[in-house]
Amino acid sequence: MRRRFFVENFESSSATIRGETAEHLGRVLRAGRGQLYELSDGRRVWLARIERIELPKRGESRIDFALIEPIEARDPRLRITLLLAVVKFDRFEWCLEKATELGAAEIIPLAAARSDKPLLAAAGKRRERWQKILLESAQQSRRLHPPVLRMTPADGQNSAASALPIKPQAAFAESSADYKIILSERPDARSLRDLLPQHPSGASPSEHAISAALAIGPEGGWTDDELAAACSSGFLEASLGENILRTETAVLSALAILGFALG
Repeated sequence: MRRRFFVENFESSSATIRGETAEHLGRVLRAGRGQLYELSDGRRVWLARIERIELPKRGESRIDFALIEPIEARDPRLRITLLLAVVKFDRFEWCLEKATELGAAEIIPLAAARSDKPLLAAAGKRRERWQKILLESAQQSRRLHPPVLRMTPADGQNSAASALPIKPQAAFAESSADYKIILSERPDARSLRDLLPQHPSGASPSEHAISAALAIGPEGGWTDDELAAACSSGFLEASLGENILRTETAVLSALAILGFALG
């Protein structure tokens, strides 16, 4: 199966990859002239052939492609927004990678009340790294485009370093998804399976687009105020079972269940 890479745009019959991606493709993967790859600009996918490789010791690397033929590609019918409380960065970044592979369309880091304050303060400086993780994971999983990473500017600034996680209450209120789920440890939370539609065996799923919002809290769980804000915004509390799961386990499980039930 051919690898897929993202480009900024397609020209009439060509495209170019620059910088770190070109370095990786040329030096690590040892791509050669005439080899075929898939390229996506986030809207379309083309089969493309390498025409020229430039890997200078100084200056920007670039690989030029000739476009051969379009490849059919479209966004999945299920659009999932993952509202994920910030946890320790190694585990949070693992969640970003796996959420991308499982099809999340948008990821919103949350500044939950029980998230570690030093992590929240440092999160803005990780934004570029997080976007790179999403990009590379989307390429690896052959998606049409990476998920959107949504954060909020600090103090009205627009620089990447000033971006901060969003308060859960604001993210809940902004959601307009068809299905709104917040994972909860409370004993009265219903099973996630029971909150999702059940399709009879062999039934054809609807072709119209479906949206879902999935909120997953920090290791200390949601506060009562956060759960109340979610419920007032139409979120339903859901349980993944009796066992208490780590954040990354909950991300994997819940996204897989949503994809199976709604996708």
